[in-house]
Amino acid sequence: MSVFQSQARVVLTLSWRNLWRNSRRTGIMLGAIAVGVWAMIFMTALMRGMVDDMLNQGIRNLPGHIQVQHPAFLDDPSVVNSIAEPDSEFRASLDRLGAVRWSTRIKVPAVIASERETRGINLIGIEPAAEDDISGLPALMDTGRFLESDQDQGLIVGARLAERLETRLGKRVVIMSQDPANNIRERGFRIVGIYRAKLPELEEFNVYAARDTLQQLLHIEGRVSQIIVVGDDYRDIEPLYQRLRQLLPATLEARAWYQIDSYLAAMFKMMDGFVLVWIIIIFLALSFGLVNTLVMAIFERVREIGLILALGMRPGLIVYQILLESLLLLLIGLAIGNGIAYASIKPLQGGLDISAVAEGMAMMGASSVLYPKLLAADMILANVVVIVLGIVTSILPAWRAARLDPLRALNAT
Repeated sequence: MSVFQSQARVVLTLSWRNLWRNSRRTGIMLGAIAVGVWAMIFMTALMRGMVDDMLNQGIRNLPGHIQVQHPAFLDDPSVVNSIAEPDSEFRASLDRLGAVRWSTRIKVPAVIASERETRGINLIGIEPAAEDDISGLPALMDTGRFLESDQDQGLIVGARLAERLETRLGKRVVIMSQDPANNIRERGFRIVGIYRAKLPELEEFNVYAARDTLQQLLHIEGRVSQIIVVGDDYRDIEPLYQRLRQLLPATLEARAWYQIDSYLAAMFKMMDGFVLVWIIIIFLALSFGLVNTLVMAIFERVREIGLILALGMRPGLIVYQILLESLLLLLIGLAIGNGIAYASIKPLQGGLDISAVAEGMAMMGASSVLYPKLLAADMILANVVVIVLGIVTSILPAWRAARLDPLRALNAT
């Protein structure tokens, strides 16, 4: 065994024994570290879950991870700015993209009138077979049925809109909109389904009909407003976005979700920074206890440190010993905190009911059920930050211990 290995083994043994010399103080500090680490990870998981839900809801409401449309459509979403339906060659190219799902849809401003009320709405023509992956609308149906085909003659409205119109399932309403020649087109529809959105405000504006039925109503056969593309993960959509852009002619424009909704994009970018700031804030509170524990441990061992310095131990090994004590304390506290965090978050991943604050959550764009999201990256970040900052915090007490004068330390009372 080399001299270095021998010294390292002795210092490790001394550090471990010194750590438990005052077991009550060490236990309190371990508890503080464990609770702090649990708070870091637990609150981060809750925030991740809430932000992830808000982003997913927002992206579903756009809808899709990528939208292809006329360059002027987002500024003027009228029927004039429609595009041709994909031909067989373009469809084959879209199928080879590697997307989870793609679909066409029509979206135009319109007016809906019941026997008693009239409201302005977004009239949306969909391909029913694809809509589950695009917006999740079939799962939101409250009463009635979903559209059965692209030629379905029925209409799906939101629960709030049905209430505002003083109408109900099975009743007929009149839809009015403009065709490309600016002529008013209108038609009676029977309400075949009523949905309840996770964000209730959407129920008042979005009305759904079959795509082909709206093409006939608006005299835009063979044309659509948008092509909606959904990938595997909204966080990693860039490769799919770039491949899609290469397929498009100059007359079409593709935009990713973060380009369409700047609020969602800012929230996505902000989340990682928030996690780091949150972890550092929690650690700053822990650092005072950690420094106090080490300073008190050194104060109690002034004569002992003076003795080993007088016997020839180098000051560098004293620093190493104090830092090792700090590292052992941090590692044990981290292990306990990680275990508690995992055990408390895992049972909640099936959903945490927060309907008591549902209105506030809806204002932020989140649903009344929160799904905590525990990411390995967040746990690793919390552990690394605690260890790095913990060692940095411990340098001052270790440096002060190494600078003790052996003679004065031996005579200390």
